[in-house]
Amino acid sequence: MYVRHLGLRDFRSWEHAELELAPGRTVFVGPNGYGKTNLIEALWYSATLSSHRVATDAPLVRVGAARAVVSTIVVNDGRECAVDLEIAAGRANKARLNRSPVRSPREVVGVLRAVLFAPEDLALVRGDPADRRRYLDDLAAVRRPRVAAVRADYEKVLRQRTALLKSASGARFRGDRGGVDTLDVWDGHLAAHGAELMAARIDLVNELAPEVQKSYQLLAPGARSATISYRTSVDVDPDRTDTEELRAALLAQMTARRDAELERGVCLVGPHRDDLELRLGEQPAKGFASHGESWSLALALRLAAYELLRADGSDPVLLLDDVFAELDTARRDALAAAAASAEQALVTAAVLDDIPRGWDAKPVTIALHDGDSGAVSAVQT
Repeated sequence: MYVRHLGLRDFRSWEHAELELAPGRTVFVGPNGYGKTNLIEALWYSATLSSHRVATDAPLVRVGAARAVVSTIVVNDGRECAVDLEIAAGRANKARLNRSPVRSPREVVGVLRAVLFAPEDLALVRGDPADRRRYLDDLAAVRRPRVAAVRADYEKVLRQRTALLKSASGARFRGDRGGVDTLDVWDGHLAAHGAELMAARIDLVNELAPEVQKSYQLLAPGARSATISYRTSVDVDPDRTDTEELRAALLAQMTARRDAELERGVCLVGPHRDDLELRLGEQPAKGFASHGESWSLALALRLAAYELLRADGSDPVLLLDDVFAELDTARRDALAAAAASAEQALVTAAVLDDIPRGWDAKPVTIALHDGDSGAVSAVQT
């Protein structure tokens, strides 16, 4: 799989960009602040409908513009597929597939399958559980596009139930139980969607675990072994993914914690409270791993994702956002070896010296327009 064309309009710093791309390795070269990462971010957004840098869509729209457009043409086994995404902050986004409108942007998830390596990946080890949950959900959605719909449905119900908890919390002190009684209905919705999302995550973690272990040993030979597991907010067997069993467990836990939820006005049960637990040897990675160990584990998570997507039938596109400059020689060589075998790798670098020696890569220079201090252009050479 590879991206043949990337077009941007009013996305981040780019007023307009049209890039023709090819299989193999392409390096976007230019000083920091010129928009290299924005190109990678646009491709990742096309693959997952999310950014690796921000949690909302508003920052993706260029200042002063009403909407941003990301257009890609993806080639997979000789067949071309065009995806156009229109991002409108504060309003519903739109999408077209092969120039025809689709009912929901979620329908284009899976057309572009990609794996992203970025400096932000350290948050997978050192950051909050939300960073690790997003890693799982993005990967699960790329592999099984239906997961994107399940995730969106769950998040919608979660927002509605949280709002109801807040209002019911105040109402019950006034003797009004109307809101509390309505919670039973939303409990059922949250448990149904939550069980599906949890089942997808648990299945994924069980597949990822051996790949993470192998990738970590490749990056840090002789070091402590790396293990991952899924930690839930309910008491269930982590090896069982029966959705009915998970739904029942979620309902039981919500009933048990009803008073605490009403007191605090938040949902305390569900996959939004879960975490991907990372361990090195007998210790949790967060708080105990060194800087080098944290980088190795973060890269191992991405390499494991790459191997799973590759096993599904076609090479995903590798997106490498200024990571080589962050790595020591051993980790750089391991990542370079993975990228060397990919059908397409798109890389950003401040200078070409950051790219591994011996790489056959096509440079694309990102530069300012002459006489226009605010605009950037991509010059393909």
